[in-house]
Amino acid sequence: MQLFEQTPPLADRIRPRELEDLIGQSAGERISSFDNLQSLILWGPPGSGKTSFAKILARKSGLRFEETSAVMSGTARFKAIFDELAADPLAKVILLIDEIHHLNKSQQDIFLPHLENGSLVLIGTTTENPSFELRPALLSRCKTITFDRLQLEDLEKILRRAEDFMQKELPLTPEARIHLCLMSDGDGRYLLNRAEELFSMKAREKLTVDELQKIAPKRAIVYDKREEEHYNLISALHKSMRGSDVDAALYWLNRMLIGGEDPLYIARRVVRFASEDVGLADPNALVQAIAARQTYEMLGSPEGELAISNAVIYMATAPKSNAGYVASSRAKNCAKFYGSLPPPKKIRNAPTKLMKELGYAEGYAYDHDAENAFSGENFFPDELSRKKFYRPVERGFEREIKKRVDWWDKRRKA
Repeated sequence: MQLFEQTPPLADRIRPRELEDLIGQSAGERISSFDNLQSLILWGPPGSGKTSFAKILARKSGLRFEETSAVMSGTARFKAIFDELAADPLAKVILLIDEIHHLNKSQQDIFLPHLENGSLVLIGTTTENPSFELRPALLSRCKTITFDRLQLEDLEKILRRAEDFMQKELPLTPEARIHLCLMSDGDGRYLLNRAEELFSMKAREKLTVDELQKIAPKRAIVYDKREEEHYNLISALHKSMRGSDVDAALYWLNRMLIGGEDPLYIARRVVRFASEDVGLADPNALVQAIAARQTYEMLGSPEGELAISNAVIYMATAPKSNAGYVASSRAKNCAKFYGSLPPPKKIRNAPTKLMKELGYAEGYAYDHDAENAFSGENFFPDELSRKKFYRPVERGFEREIKKRVDWWDKRRKA
């Protein structure tokens, strides 16, 4: 009986064979020699060419090449390779491990002695930040090369390469062709998988955007709410609000919501932003942020997400001031530096006879009895000269606060 021989996927059949054939990357410029290849960590988004790059290096080096996946292989597979190396002192192997960040810390450690003696050239690919996922001892023995997300023009080049290989055009209108690239979200492998499906269709006319959407699923948005992208996107939201770019803030908010982020986590960050970045330039901002969080707790998704969206709009369009945040930091540093200085006796309470005899509360000027309810009393420790921690800005409500502070400062000097 003749076994069915499966045709390799289109992505494998047109995989680049030379570094100059890699589309959208300049990683090859960072390789100085194929004869003395060092261990590498290739970090970048899915479908950006990491595996193709590794296979080109392995072929050009002429060394024995082993390929595995951290998801599918365990320690036993690696030890079998190392046992073969131990049997031949002159042997050297290139080991490609796809998604190396899935290996635990102890699994990563087993490579170290073989990297040290030069018998192993490790090439690990990862979509996660190696600084967080890989052990420092392993990272220090490897060179990290980053891969960029493929741009629209890169994806179009990949489509043309596929058409040249298949010797026919994709059955797409120009608009649908662009839409296919957009749907791929920078992932060349996803693009080629969809293209392979389209090549197999017997379409009489070219597909429109609407027809393409019905048959080709959109690539899931890349977002891991536990890893680096989580911190990158919340940082983008925070900085967009701080920069008063309401439209960008809404974009990053919805990127996170679509990616599956916990809305309550976002709401907590908006509350923090109200205190730290809006501050007293708009005291109502904190009220709005807390109300949005409480509204989401009451309604849940999707209705409660609108309250968070409204709070983001409020923060982005509010006047900004971190004067309160800076003032608190200055006061904290001062308190730490000067230690346990006591309050002046005149502003201490004197509930006992002994305290009164010691001069507690003696000479205290009750502010409500003074003109304009301001006595000009000094409330700093006697051993500490007056400090200026809070410096309100000329924005929003703090403009009014600044007028009051300036007036009090003048009265104190007088």
